[in-house]
Amino acid sequence: MSRFINHIPTLLVIVLLVGLGVYGHHAGWRLPKFSALAGTATPEQDDWCVEHGVPESQCVECRPGLLPPVKDYGWCREHGVHNCPLEHPDIAQVKQTPEAAEADRQRAARALAAAPRAENNAPCKNYRRRIQFASLDAVKKAGVDVALVDRQDIVESIPASGEITYDQTQLANLSARAAGAVWRVEKKIGDRVRAGEVLALIDAVGVGRAKTELLQSLAQEEFQRTTLARLESLSSQGVVAGRQAQQAQADLVQARSRVLGAQQSLLNLGLPVDVEELRRLPEDEQFRRLRWLGIPETLTQHFDPHEATTNLLPLRASMDGLIVARRIVAGETVDTGQVLFQVADTGRMWLTLNVSVEDAGKLALRLPVRFRPDGGPGEVDGTLVWISTTADPQTRMVAARAELPNPQGRLRNETFGTGRIILREEKAAIAVPAEAIHGEGCCHVVFVRDKGYFDGRDTPKVFHVRTVRLGAGHQLQGSVGGKFTEIISGLLPGEVVASKGSDVLRAELLKNSLGEGCCAK
Repeated sequence: MSRFINHIPTLLVIVLLVGLGVYGHHAGWRLPKFSALAGTATPEQDDWCVEHGVPESQCVECRPGLLPPVKDYGWCREHGVHNCPLEHPDIAQVKQTPEAAEADRQRAARALAAAPRAENNAPCKNYRRRIQFASLDAVKKAGVDVALVDRQDIVESIPASGEITYDQTQLANLSARAAGAVWRVEKKIGDRVRAGEVLALIDAVGVGRAKTELLQSLAQEEFQRTTLARLESLSSQGVVAGRQAQQAQADLVQARSRVLGAQQSLLNLGLPVDVEELRRLPEDEQFRRLRWLGIPETLTQHFDPHEATTNLLPLRASMDGLIVARRIVAGETVDTGQVLFQVADTGRMWLTLNVSVEDAGKLALRLPVRFRPDGGPGEVDGTLVWISTTADPQTRMVAARAELPNPQGRLRNETFGTGRIILREEKAAIAVPAEAIHGEGCCHVVFVRDKGYFDGRDTPKVFHVRTVRLGAGHQLQGSVGGKFTEIISGLLPGEVVASKGSDVLRAELLKNSLGEGCCAK
């Protein structure tokens, strides 16, 4: 008896092992959950669609009769999307079928013509897919939020850095037409001048020499004219031979040539003179006229006649404008290659923008430009007037020039800043938050909430995959704030799309497309 009692522990271990083996065989050698051991587990349901993650009895993909798919219109060649709502507005997920506005078609045409747009793949079949959630709670737990497809004003532009300079066609670099010494300076930097106003007077020996030559030529011409007249009178009386009269005629022609040469010399110095008027004046008046030639009387009346010479050459403004540079003082010597004054018309400025080679192909003359100078008066509007035909060999940028009006003179020469070349402006364009757009390989898509989403508690919670054609790029700043993307085609206002958290839907779309490719049927 005692021996039997000693074997009882061994027998109990053997019985326990046999029982464990029997249970493992029937349970597939899986340990029971705590809830099963505690008696709180619920029986497992077989009504579950593993492929689409919803109860099979509610799966619209497995049971299309629960929610019939929208009519498949296929590929829209004109707008580059599948099931184009601009052509077939009945596919829009709104309660009442909208009418596709002609203005939206025209806007789409302008957007497609303005710049190259990302293209979708016509054979892609993902637009037929629908992403379903088991319940509203499942949507909330997934962190999916929605946004309304709405209209807003947008501006599509090319960003570019730039520099403001004087309009080079309205900037005069003024130099003396003869070397000499600065006798007097009449204007200073900042003075506004009119064309023809005297800026300075140069004491140039060459000017005095040209005046003297003209006076001498006039005197010689008058002498030869008088001589010829006397000889012609005597020749008619037979006193002298006609040959002497012919020689006098030749001498007069030569004297007139010298007069013309002296007149041209003064004209080359910027001192036009009326020779015919001088011929009618007495010698002392001729001298007085030539002494102050080209100098206004308002200045000469203040000159000391004992100090002023006949060598004075006025330096005049060639255009209306503002003196922006003065590089002389009285008494210094100057030559003809030295810039003494700069006069600029600051009512219009040049803006030179640097555009990338990739964006240069989108440029066209007369496009609007908006520029914000560093530390300047805000944004300034201008117009594109020139596009370079070459790229900078160092920066690989293309220069483009715009003209900026500057009536109040607030723009400054050699000012840097940032600008935008406006490709297109649209009022009431269709736009969605940028985070709602997804590139899933060969197409851009959004997830559109079904119009019957809230019709009842048991209504399938479905998002339709919709191909979209993008207009103005991602990160577009819309008029209502935030980052938006223009939709050329693929959506209509009033539809609702998944925005924040929409990556969950994209992941589900890609998961179900594994092994098939985006163009699978």
